[in-house]
Amino acid sequence: MQVLSRARVFPALSMTLLLCLVFWPTVSATAQAPVTSVSQSRGMISEETQTELYGQLDAQSEFLRRQSQVIKTVAKLIGPTVVHIEADVPNPRTLQHGQSGQIEESGSGVIIKRKGRYYVLTNRHVIRGAVPKGIRIVLADRRLLHPIPTRLWEDAETDVAVMEIESPHLVDARIGDSDALEIGDFVLAVGSPFGLSHSVTFGIVSAKNRRALQLGGTGVKFQDFIQTDAAINPGNSGGPLINLRGEIVGINTAIASNSGGSEGIGFAIPIKMFMQIAGQLIDRGKVDRAFLGVTIERTFDAALANRIGLPRPMGALIKGITKGSPAAEAELQAGDVILTYEGIPVADDNHLVNLISFSPVGKEVSMVVFRDREEITLTAKLDAMQNYNLEP
Repeated sequence: MQVLSRARVFPALSMTLLLCLVFWPTVSATAQAPVTSVSQSRGMISEETQTELYGQLDAQSEFLRRQSQVIKTVAKLIGPTVVHIEADVPNPRTLQHGQSGQIEESGSGVIIKRKGRYYVLTNRHVIRGAVPKGIRIVLADRRLLHPIPTRLWEDAETDVAVMEIESPHLVDARIGDSDALEIGDFVLAVGSPFGLSHSVTFGIVSAKNRRALQLGGTGVKFQDFIQTDAAINPGNSGGPLINLRGEIVGINTAIASNSGGSEGIGFAIPIKMFMQIAGQLIDRGKVDRAFLGVTIERTFDAALANRIGLPRPMGALIKGITKGSPAAEAELQAGDVILTYEGIPVADDNHLVNLISFSPVGKEVSMVVFRDREEITLTAKLDAMQNYNLEP
């Protein structure tokens, strides 16, 4: 696994801790009150002073209690929608030696409703390789379900998995707008760290658009992670990241850690990205990815940007063009820099890959391209990736 700020990046997966609620309070100026001067030693306090201090504390903590009530309400709303997942998956160690064998992995999931049917969203690495009968979904009320055998889908390149379930009185969570999240927004992570189901932790959105994580051998290619300091531990994989409106804004997936446990750096797939993949899997049983046909220069640094006439690295620098591809038809060239894609400023190479891959196949897209120290606009009609024989 890649070292990330001296910490390794792990999927938040467990082999099998307490319902806990972690809240970081802040006190507004209006909630502060003068504190009684206590002349007695710490071991001595008069009954009168004690009563006065309790009165001050009650007034001072009112603001914090109102904040805490929001967290408690969200936890009550989302709790019934979160599930604990256990799966009998192939043992990678025995597979390496050509032998069969299974191990039990566990993680989390969340129930949603789509077109009148109920689905569990989770990470592919939670159930990877398991057959439906080997997947046990434990609801909040302790009912045990299995996914419908023919209604289970996975996508390795985004670590998305979806399972349809049937049972009376299921409770679904609302889906929020992950694009509307801002750094500093409060969020809750709910799941089964170390097998302790329905644990709730609280934090903020620490960063967005994390796209260059090396997640071991998971095969995850398309990344746009939300980073949060809400505690995520092994077993939280597949559980929801929730905003203060009680809506899913992400699916918790991985952590950066020296110890393998939470160190305040967790990652969640934005729910918009997750549902783009999940929707295709549910509707068509597969994911169609759009293809432009450009190879991107991964080492686009300041020196190279200056040499071609840009003030800094920006956009995505084209290294090569696939013959017969939409890029070739649009007359894109090696050395071009794609600055915008459909009006969206391109942050870097990984951003462009995501923008293309999540566009509809057949869509005509407009790009502002920097070429020979000038900006030009080109249009290309995207094709399907599976129509091209691409080397891994």
